[in-house]
Amino acid sequence: MKEGLSLLCKTGNGLAHAFVKLEAKEKELTDITLIQSYIHLRYVDLSDNLLRDISPLSSLTHLLWLKLDGNRLTSASMEELPYLQIASFANNHIKDTSGINHPRLSSLNLKGNEIEVISGLDPDKLSNLHTLELRGNSLKSTAGLYLPKLKNLYLAQNAITHLEGLEDLEQLTVLHLRDNPLESLDGFSETMKSLQYLNIRGNAIGQLQELSKLQVLPMLRALVLLDNPCTEEGDYRVEVLVLLPRLERLDKDFFEEEERADAEDLRQRRKEEELELEREREREKELEETEDYSAQEEIPTE
Repeated sequence: MKEGLSLLCKTGNGLAHAFVKLEAKEKELTDITLIQSYIHLRYVDLSDNLLRDISPLSSLTHLLWLKLDGNRLTSASMEELPYLQIASFANNHIKDTSGINHPRLSSLNLKGNEIEVISGLDPDKLSNLHTLELRGNSLKSTAGLYLPKLKNLYLAQNAITHLEGLEDLEQLTVLHLRDNPLESLDGFSETMKSLQYLNIRGNAIGQLQELSKLQVLPMLRALVLLDNPCTEEGDYRVEVLVLLPRLERLDKDFFEEEERADAEDLRQRRKEEELELEREREREKELEETEDYSAQEEIPTE
């Protein structure tokens, strides 16, 4: 403990001083019972140890920042810590998201674990959570994300095949879904009125027409689509712009004025073609009705 303690500060009541930071990385720690005595700690880094039990941390009621990456944890469940704002449990063996109820938590990192289902994230208890990192888990769905205040969500490198439960993410601005097996873009909602950046690189989107399902996102300005089958179609940048005219950037590049002009021409041409087809269908319908009426007129009466 002596080696890792630093940052001498006044205690909460201002009547004494105490070390408030502990760094004890790569120490092969298996037991942290001793930490219970250091109640003034605010910043703790216990990364790259052999920890399975973190219950002693519940005594650290002044904790603001906690890092437990690279241990042997199977759960991130802890007693509520009233001031904890940033917590990282990356690269453990955590199976679920239950038991995380810290009211001031703003950033939670669960990257590189074994989570298959999102559950137990209570929006009332996690009302300040704005960044959630779940990359490199085993999620098959986005269900369970009832977090209206969330702004940044990272779900890359999972096994997500369908999107659901996203309608509650009204303040979400950034969504990473890279390297999943998504074939469809069903699941986006018009209630997601803040989403500006969407990364779906390395999925299995086969048809560019799927992107029309993103038209419900009024603030979407940047889209990453590389390494999907649909990008092998002709000039897919212009085709994407036809479907999503408000988009400013596709993949790594902003749209050029020439591309915008080409997309507008193509959009107008297709609109005119659709109108012509509609008129043609109306003419055919009128002709059929006329023929039916004529046939009725020719029926002989006895």
